[in-house]
Amino acid sequence: MQAMIDQYQTAIRTAAEHKTPLQICGSGTKHFYGNPVTEQSNTLDATAYSGIIDYEPTELVITARAGTRLVDLEAALDQHGQMLAFEPPHFGAAATLGGCVAAGLSGPRRAAAGAVRDFVLGIRMLNGQGEDLSFGGQVMKNVAGYDVSRLMVGAMGTLGMLLEVSLKVLPKPAAEITLRMQLDEIAAIEKMNQWAGKPLPISATCHVNGELFVRLSGAESAVRAAQVKLGGEELSESGVFWQSIREQTHDFFQSAQPLWRLSIQSTTSPLLLPGKQLMEWNGGLRWFLGDENASAETIRRTAKNAGGHATLFRHNESCIPVFHPLDTGMMSIHRALKEKFDPSGIFNPGRLYPEI
Repeated sequence: MQAMIDQYQTAIRTAAEHKTPLQICGSGTKHFYGNPVTEQSNTLDATAYSGIIDYEPTELVITARAGTRLVDLEAALDQHGQMLAFEPPHFGAAATLGGCVAAGLSGPRRAAAGAVRDFVLGIRMLNGQGEDLSFGGQVMKNVAGYDVSRLMVGAMGTLGMLLEVSLKVLPKPAAEITLRMQLDEIAAIEKMNQWAGKPLPISATCHVNGELFVRLSGAESAVRAAQVKLGGEELSESGVFWQSIREQTHDFFQSAQPLWRLSIQSTTSPLLLPGKQLMEWNGGLRWFLGDENASAETIRRTAKNAGGHATLFRHNESCIPVFHPLDTGMMSIHRALKEKFDPSGIFNPGRLYPEI
């Protein structure tokens, strides 16, 4: 595997010398996400550098190369009754660990268990000068100074090429059921936030088409006690439903309209936007399918007024920046980080923000 790293380093140093952009990519399952690379670039394929390096089930830690397929990683964890608790969306069977971390996307369990960055313990990467760097480790309390490991989460490959990632994993719950209830948006938001403040084993929520779905996970006794307290009808195909939400195969997502992802305060009232909406994370995540009357400016202003931001998740509008524009101060920080890790500006230019 060292020979492969040597090849990556040579490619990076050559690109830096000639100021040639490099597009870091894995299997391409999340190619739709983010801005297009702004310049003609060469491809740096990370998929060949794959395989689980170290896995100690009793320590709840796994380390794997960035090109490792998520399905292979999850299969290894499943043999020991463990899981990636943030439920990363795959969007294809070939999805890789590197792409999962670079995109920084979490699934239905995120509000209860935490986001991708909460489970990243350490990384190994190549920076824009081809230097082989390691940050963090395989335990939670090992950080001195900046937490560079988690800085790579959601960076979309603009700071460096991920080589290896160490993740904290969790045991799978002993019992899991999903309840379905007929509730409008206002009542669903109220219920989700009310329940979030109580000691209930809720691991996911979703409101769509006038129905609220609540997943309960944990000890059998705790799950059944919560079921009695919350009421509702038990959903027979629980796993299928949550997979359809995570992988966006649910009927809601089968539309040619632009799909927006609004991260806002969970207690926000129903958004008065023209189009269809689906709520997750106790109301903190609102998926929005806009029509021709929903401009990007209006959607982003609405998200900002609700204490959050809006991302153009799936679209055919190349002229609209995907990620919510940053203020001057935050953009300065992003520029400084880019300059530090990738001084020649060769990694995925424009993928995160057009300016960098």
